[in-house]
Amino acid sequence: MTTHAFGAHAADQPLVAMAIQRRAPGPLDVQIDIAYCGVCHSDLHTVRSEWPGTLYPCVPGHEIVGHVSAVGDAVSGFNVGDVVGVGCLVDSCRHCASCEEGLEQYCTSGMVGTYNGRTTDAPGHTLGGYSQRIVVDQRFVLHVRHPQAQLAAVAPLLCAGITTYSPLRHWGAGPGKKVGIVGIGGLGHMGVKIAHAMGAHVVAFTTSEAKRHEIHQLGADDVVNSRDAAQMQAHVGSFDFILNTVAAPHVLDAYTALLKRDGTLCLVGAPAAPHPSPNVAELIFHRKAIAGSLIGGLPETQEMLDFCAQHGIVADIEMIAAHDIDAAYARMLNSDVKYRFVIDCATMGV
Repeated sequence: MTTHAFGAHAADQPLVAMAIQRRAPGPLDVQIDIAYCGVCHSDLHTVRSEWPGTLYPCVPGHEIVGHVSAVGDAVSGFNVGDVVGVGCLVDSCRHCASCEEGLEQYCTSGMVGTYNGRTTDAPGHTLGGYSQRIVVDQRFVLHVRHPQAQLAAVAPLLCAGITTYSPLRHWGAGPGKKVGIVGIGGLGHMGVKIAHAMGAHVVAFTTSEAKRHEIHQLGADDVVNSRDAAQMQAHVGSFDFILNTVAAPHVLDAYTALLKRDGTLCLVGAPAAPHPSPNVAELIFHRKAIAGSLIGGLPETQEMLDFCAQHGIVADIEMIAAHDIDAAYARMLNSDVKYRFVIDCATMGV
């Protein structure tokens, strides 16, 4: 079926309105009328070919919230009218060790992304959530239990939320733990909210002194200006876990020095160029670790959505119309958004 969408035909062209084709729902498929789609920095990297392998036409978007409009004959657990979400992946091999453990994001055959992933559907690669409709296998669809009025602000949870929730949960953020969040943008502001709700003592690191008050309002117990050596020195050797959301190359030693023995610095931002090599002695002599984390599998993403619904957590957003997406990209590059753009998908056909 034909669906209104916004995408690009080449890396050096703007995003424009286009008509795309969606498959008719198969026996295990859920058809979703998309209400809102968050705008992730990964969308910009992909559509502009800043990461290799972009396939065109490229329709980005993997922070999707909408309503079920049709289900296949063999679908169980979803009904027409349900409020649902789709995140960063829409398929995987389903039989490797990671998939069997519900960690589909680490599929050894490679997960299928919600956009720019290989598929048998036309045009041969997946087309994402900057559109009015999508059809997804039921295994990769999630229930959304937030109130209707919050649905636009729920959309970024499907990437920014799970990207921060998964490592915080894996490394045991909670009461009695001191947790740092580096970089208070689309990802970091969610990390502060979630770590606070988990009961951890939350310290936010920012380069912007002007953000101090608003970061406290997000739930941070303390705010550190990472450019102030005295403020950084006051926290040396005191953190159980630090979640680093910054996607630009920077010196990691400043943060490994803040960890306790057995502490972990976890990276979730993928820079275009490598970070400077860390001081390995700092890791060896204090049994510290630098680790990474990638989104989350379907069971954990559902857990995250339910946790956020229970605690009233949503993203701080700015709503835009589809035709404003290029302007939003330009503002995003200048960090001029608090903290996530969300597309009103009703504007796709306007």
